[in-house]
Amino acid sequence: MAVSNMFGHHRGGPTVLRIVLGSQLRRLREQRQITCEEAGEAIRASHSKISRMELGRVRFRSRDVADLLTLYGVTDEEERKAMLSLADQANEPGWWHSYSDILPNWFEVYIGLEEAASRIRAYEVQFVPGLLQTEDYARAVTLLGHPDAPGHEVERRVGLRMRRQSLLNAEEPPHLWAVVDEAVLRRPLGGAPAMRKQLEHLIEMTESPNITLQVVPFELGGHAAAGGPFSILRFAERDLPDVVYLEQLTSSLYLDKREDVDHYLAVMERLCIDAEPATAIRDTLGRILRET
Repeated sequence: MAVSNMFGHHRGGPTVLRIVLGSQLRRLREQRQITCEEAGEAIRASHSKISRMELGRVRFRSRDVADLLTLYGVTDEEERKAMLSLADQANEPGWWHSYSDILPNWFEVYIGLEEAASRIRAYEVQFVPGLLQTEDYARAVTLLGHPDAPGHEVERRVGLRMRRQSLLNAEEPPHLWAVVDEAVLRRPLGGAPAMRKQLEHLIEMTESPNITLQVVPFELGGHAAAGGPFSILRFAERDLPDVVYLEQLTSSLYLDKREDVDHYLAVMERLCIDAEPATAIRDTLGRILRET
């Protein structure tokens, strides 16, 4: 296992590092034909903790990683040093840690994955995708979900959303390809002036080569994504599988089984075919802007 190459450069901070390290620990365990129960006994823990470690869902204790490496027959000092160093890096808090007072644990995972993604594909039926929202629009969305929140909390939530958007201007930004229902662009969240500003912002953002936006028009009728909004994240790192993200009111689902991902990819491809072509987006946004 070429550790120096495997752990060279990773986008997305600790979330990605935990997943990569967990994937390597799982590979080592399976190569030695060791069960999760046996691995758990070696670190004085349950088999479920081994599963959570291998999925990158928990912090790594250096002692646990060292004991597992010994159990898996990893004796090369450089290799052990590299993996233990990775464990330390994986435990460092991401920038979003400062928002932990308003950020549910299930969404922290998504922010880390979003930062790591090389391609983000999203379908939305009600709101403009978070990465493309203006402050006023984001504030209106926040108030819908948290109508009783004090003003300072609302502003922190809006600030978090604006901070997430910085990845679109990174040195190597992901390609964001969003498909939205026409209702998203017609619903005047925050009032008509805020919505006009949001539409103008979308026109500006679609000039970026890493942003593609399509609209599913009303006249299409029913379509393949009748089940609701979803996102598909793809990563450059070979140890990270594609992930489908489904957000619910108080929780979320992360799907990475190949059959699940393939199903959502097929739905997304169908949406892109049925939607207006991306080349028409500026005309579409301009028309809706004039009617708003």
